[in-house]
Order: sequence, then structure tokens, then C-alpha cells
Amino acid sequence: MKKTREIILEKACLIGLAWKSMRKSDVEASLAELAELTVSAGGEVADTVVQSRPPDPKYYIGKGMVERLREQFADNSVNLVIFDDPLSPAQQRNLEDTLDVKVIDRSILILDIFALHARTAAAKLQVELAQLEYMLPRLTRAWSHFSRQYGGVGIGSKGPGETQLEIDRRQVRKKIAQLKKEIEKLGKQRATQRKGRQDLFKVSFVGYTNAGKSTLFNRLTRSEVSTANALFTTLDSTTRMMSSGYPEKIIFTDTVGFINKLPHQLVASFKSTLEEVSYADLLLHVVDFSDPNHAEKIEHTCRVLGEIGADKVNSLLIYNKIDRLDDLPLNNGSRDGAFYVSALEETGLDDLKGCLSEYLQIFSQKHLKF
Repeated sequence: MKKTREIILEKACLIGLAWKSMRKSDVEASLAELAELTVSAGGEVADTVVQSRPPDPKYYIGKGMVERLREQFADNSVNLVIFDDPLSPAQQRNLEDTLDVKVIDRSILILDIFALHARTAAAKLQVELAQLEYMLPRLTRAWSHFSRQYGGVGIGSKGPGETQLEIDRRQVRKKIAQLKKEIEKLGKQRATQRKGRQDLFKVSFVGYTNAGKSTLFNRLTRSEVSTANALFTTLDSTTRMMSSGYPEKIIFTDTVGFINKLPHQLVASFKSTLEEVSYADLLLHVVDFSDPNHAEKIEHTCRVLGEIGADKVNSLLIYNKIDRLDDLPLNNGSRDGAFYVSALEETGLDDLKGCLSEYLQIFSQKHLKF
């Protein structure tokens, strides 16, 4: 009889700290986002904990809370703990030793989701680079765990382990250097492609993850880019050239969504992809208008655009998902310099298309060849 592999559902406890001037509502909103990330990774949220205190150097949370959780997890109701903020390698080790469950932080979770959704060679390279750069300082933790398992005490216990650790570090650094070269090569290819598009009007979709960028992209380009009500379904930049319905050709590009507390390793490895946005002639900043925290997410997106040098590019603010609102805006379409639309139901898109045509005409006049 053929054996089937047992799939173990990961039931997670999410943990965040509220301290200093942090508002508890902000922490709860961040944990709600962490819950979405957990579900996107295939997990289930069993519990959420918020502790009001500064981080503890040993456990990040207080020792009393650690003991309480250890007793709570004894019935195996939870087999994964996810912290909303970065843990040091030592904190992660101490927590796993005491709680006897797997412990990760938001950074590891996001890296895992990126690895799950990477489709193209470029995205896979960038995710692997971010994972290795995150893992490098944590190799010591992995080997100290190995040492404890197999004794780690007495003559000869350190030599082989230390030697193997250095070998592993060298191999990881060598792989990181190789990946950076490959990503740099892809960046040069993109630069060559950009030169060939200098005379074409380029529009990039930007915004927080799960704002509906890909759905709007599909509506405006009549494409079928993958969409789902989940975080980070789009990692690879998708480009479409359109001429139908517009006086000139337009290049539309869908990009990876932004998120709060994005691991700096991912920002660095995806920098060349994100920088494509800065070469656009117009940005469509898509916002989930049904999200109660949409104002904060607009601020976060604008901050990231500034970091990648795209804050000077002309942009249109598009409030999407108005179909989810009980009280719809008085006028769908354009108002107060923004656009109120439902990409899903194709509501309010005519005004947006008209505005795109106007921008295209201005661009064409500036680039008119004599």
C-alpha cells in the first residue's frame, strides 16, 4: 500500500509588543496584517497576544509571558509562534528551547511567502538572495543547536563544528556573490529594454499589497494576470503594451506590492525591480478604499517611492474596491484629484481612461519627432 505524506497544519500564535508611544490600535492593525500573511503562507491563526512592555533582551517578551505560553502550548493547540517584529538569533533560540515549538518573525514569514509565489527566474534569484542574506548571521545558531544535540561538551567537540561552520559561511557568501552578479546582469538587460521604450508612454501600478493593482491592470489592458484575495500574489513585474482605445501606444507595468516592516534583505534584493518604477512617466497609486487603515498605507507607499527615487514621478491616486463600501462616494470616477473605482466591477474606469489619454497626448507632444 502506497504511503501518503501527512500534511501538518501549522497553527500559529501571533505576538506583538506595544511600548513607548505606540498606540495599541496600531499594534493590533499590524497583527491583523500578520494574520493575513500567515493565511497566505498556508497557516491558521490560533491565538493573538499583545504585551505592553519594552522588548526583553533574552526572550523579546517578558519571562512571565513565556512561562504562560509554555503551559498554554502543552496541549499542542499551537505549533508555531510568529513575532510581528524582528527577533535576534539568540532570542529565537531561547524561545524555541523554552516553548518547544517553532518560532519565527515577520521577516521569515514574508521571505517564505515570496519564495512560495516567485515564478520567474528573476524573482527566484532575488528571493534566494534575500533568504541567504537573512540566513548568514544565523548559521551560528543552527550549529550551536547541532552541538547541543550531539553533546557539544569536552575535547574535540568544538573543532569539527567550527570548521564546518566556516565552510558553510564561505559557501553562503560565495553563493550570495554569484546571485548578485546574476541579478546585476538582469538589471543591465532591463536597462537595454528601457532604452528601446524611451519614446513610449510608460505607466506603472504601485501600492500596498492586495490593493487590487493586478485586477485594475487586467481591466485596463484586457490581460489575465494572476489575482487573488491574498498578500503578494504578484512578485514579478508584468508588462503589457496597449494601443487599442488610446491615441498612441502605452506600456503598462504591474509591480510587487509594498507592505509595512518589509525585510531589508528583500528591499535590497528587489531594488533593481522596484527601481523600474522610477523610470515610469506616470504612476497609478492604487489604494484599497475599504481598508480602515488606507491612509497609513498611502503614507507607507509614498515613503517607499521616495526611497527608490520615484517620488518625483507624476502619479494618480486611485481609490479601489468601492464596491465593498456601504456608503458609496457621491460620484464614481474622478473627484478631488483622485479616482474612485471598482476594478472588480469595472465601475468608474471611464474617467481614469480619459485622464490616461490626456497624459498620453501631453507626452506625445513633448516627444514629437520632426
